Amino acid sequence: MANNKSSKKRIEVAERNRVLNRTYKSALRTLMKRCFTACSAYSQEPGEAAKTAVQASMNAAFSKIDKAVKVGVLHGNTGANQKSRLSAAVKSATEPAAEPAAESAAQPAVAAPA
Repeated sequence: MANNKSSKKRIEVAERNRVLNRTYKSALRTLMKRCFTACSAYSQEPGEAAKTAVQASMNAAFSKIDKAVKVGVLHGNTGANQKSRLSAAVKSATEPAAEPAAESAAQPAVAAPA
């Protein structure tokens, strides 16, 4: 246990910060899960309402990530990594997959030297 007044105060401050950080991280994980589930729901049944739900959940998660980085709960690179994961999931869910046959047909054939 702490022996002097300043160390007791530091223990109280550390506990208060731990609880605040925990709430930020918990809310962040919840918003990210909502975004991933919205992406999978859109993949199963595409529609305009599902697409707006995906965009709304991604915007909410991005906002919470940015706030967590600003406050110091997350490191900046961790926040960027999480945003990248969300963006990739949303992009793969909303944009149709490019067919490999269409890509190869679009590229011109290079003639071999004679």
